[in-house]
Amino acid sequence: MSDFGPLKIHPSAVVDAGAVIGDGTAIWHFSHILKNTQIGKNVNIGQNVVIGPNVTVGNNVKIQNNVSIYTGVICEDDVFLGPSVVFTNVTNPRSAINRRDQYVKTQIGKGATIGANATIVCGNNIGAYAFIGAGTVVTKEVLPYALVVGNPAQQIGWVGEYGHRLEFNSDHIAVCKESKQEYKLDNNKVKRIC
Repeated sequence: MSDFGPLKIHPSAVVDAGAVIGDGTAIWHFSHILKNTQIGKNVNIGQNVVIGPNVTVGNNVKIQNNVSIYTGVICEDDVFLGPSVVFTNVTNPRSAINRRDQYVKTQIGKGATIGANATIVCGNNIGAYAFIGAGTVVTKEVLPYALVVGNPAQQIGWVGEYGHRLEFNSDHIAVCKESKQEYKLDNNKVKRIC
């Protein structure tokens, strides 16, 4: 047994040979982990989730019900995926044309949140600690710490690592109301300074 505790797999879940799953991970009802998928430690995978094949999920990721994570998606540590989040992996899919050699990579940065029913069009990376609002359709890259909403996604502000909206003063400094962490906005980029 590790510091994270034992792996928990519900009897209705299916884990294919070749999948690697870290300690402390829980896989719930009717989920399917396909071959060559790597899932880190302390990951919570909700009901009716499909992951893989050839997907990487970091440590301490939370994947809510009804999410499908297809080939080409990489979720770094501490990512939150809300219920029914959708990822695509081909830019121009056609039923009659096999494009399995054209999967496009999409990377979700450390600590990012993607809200319920959001759609991430492949090839549009999500920066660390970004916050994607529920129902948002992401059609372009999202900067670290960006707050985006709508269809198509529009940036409406910035958030800190605790997920609270940042309000910058005239010196371009913001303080998170919960953590008291400080952030600086410079050239349309946010950086945590303490």
